[in-house]
Amino acid sequence: QVQLVESGGGLVQPGGSLRLSCAASRVIFSIVSRGWYRQAPGKQRELVATITSGGVTNYADSVKGRFTISRDNAKNTVYLQMNSLKLEDTAVYICNIQTRASNYWGQGTQVTVSS
Repeated sequence: QVQLVESGGGLVQPGGSLRLSCAASRVIFSIVSRGWYRQAPGKQRELVATITSGGVTNYADSVKGRFTISRDNAKNTVYLQMNSLKLEDTAVYICNIQTRASNYWGQGTQVTVSS
């Protein structure tokens, strides 16, 4: 069973930065894409950013130009660099890895943007 463990969340002031990491417990084969989603209280889970196995990235309009998704295949890790954070970025950020046969989710890491 694959486990995804997120880290890097926390409390930050508006305009600040955080870097999230998501590490897989073992090598995952046939990855189609890796991604980050978020869920704020009372809201549905939404896509933040994805990166395909070929390196093609996709971002939600609300984070374009502020967030950057990247991966380190050797470390089985996907990152989300978040800059210029806004109050509305407050949410639980959840890592996702899709393969041809499976869809894996992490437990999430809390990001709180507050002054």
